[in-house]
Amino acid sequence: MRLTFPHMGPVHIGITTIFRDLGVDIVAPPPITRRTVALGVKHSPEMACFPLKISVGNYLEARELGVDTIGMLGGVGPCRLGYYADVEREILDGLGAGMEMVVLDPPQGKPGRLLRAISRLTGGKPLRQVWRSIQFGWSKIVEIDRLDQEVPRARVFEAQPGVTRAVRAQAYRLIEEASSVVEAKRAGDLAVEALRSISLGHGAKSPQGRPLTVGLVGEIYMLLEPAANMDLEERLGRLGVITRRALTVSDWVRLHLFPGPWKSKDGAVVHAAARPYLNHFVGGEGVESVGQTVLYQRMGLDGVIHVGPLTCMPEIVAASVLPQVARDLDFPVMTLFLDEHSGEAGIQTRLEAFVDLLRRRRQRQREQGTGRFGATSARQQLAAGLGVHGDA
Repeated sequence: MRLTFPHMGPVHIGITTIFRDLGVDIVAPPPITRRTVALGVKHSPEMACFPLKISVGNYLEARELGVDTIGMLGGVGPCRLGYYADVEREILDGLGAGMEMVVLDPPQGKPGRLLRAISRLTGGKPLRQVWRSIQFGWSKIVEIDRLDQEVPRARVFEAQPGVTRAVRAQAYRLIEEASSVVEAKRAGDLAVEALRSISLGHGAKSPQGRPLTVGLVGEIYMLLEPAANMDLEERLGRLGVITRRALTVSDWVRLHLFPGPWKSKDGAVVHAAARPYLNHFVGGEGVESVGQTVLYQRMGLDGVIHVGPLTCMPEIVAASVLPQVARDLDFPVMTLFLDEHSGEAGIQTRLEAFVDLLRRRRQRQREQGTGRFGATSARQQLAAGLGVHGDA
């Protein structure tokens, strides 16, 4: 068996660590390129989610490396993630790929199926050994999430463009190569220290007061994978904006995969914040997108960008609710739905306009000494054309 899995941000570092520690022959999918996307789009249904198309491209490129087995998460509820594995299996079978799809479905009170899938992927290793390897891989994911929280601020203040990206890439390599939990923690500490030294150096792209801070909410894949979201965080950083991402890998695992007693308590806070606008589960991260937007407003952020794959039902529901949230809280929100047809120039223009609106809004608030101001009709029309909600 030679195993692979879908690519999503830096998740491959933790996953490959788990399986290599168990002695499984695992191949991380190659970095996502235009070829990856083109392969997935060519062989996937036109209206399929963008993440599914990219995943199909991942598998086809991994097949070229001799992979014969795919590990894939299942799902429950309205989100189409629960159908990904079935659709992908049909596509690969139709192409004669000769690849086995092993699906890790949530147990839902019936853990037997999940345990059999784990046994298949791990070559029947004892559960105690599997658990130790999971803890090792998990330690690397936690360290990556920790350093990623430092990256947006360092990027805004870096004196030399590209330094932050280089430090992060080197830190990823050190964490990936760590041979123990202790080494992973040490690599994470060094990376965080290096990133903080960049931000404290104040190369300051934003000399007039504190930089804008924008929250990023939406579907987990689109938040984590730069190849899918047009490198959104990097683009905003170059515009002098600090970003706050609503979900990390460890957040998502704690919210969705941990059993009840060990679930993250943050989920209850987010759901409570969303309840006046969306009080029932709609699949995926729909409720979280709404709740986290409310929380970001309470935290004093300047605005929110909501990101999802085109045709994603949970995020469409969230997008239908967020204009009301923006009006009630006087809080600018912009929604971006992306797929393989999204153009870089168009996205860049919308981001630049949104950031300009936020800067003008902050300046107007400063001049008037208030948290509200009356936007001109022209500015309201511009905001509407950009898909921006709220009194920007």
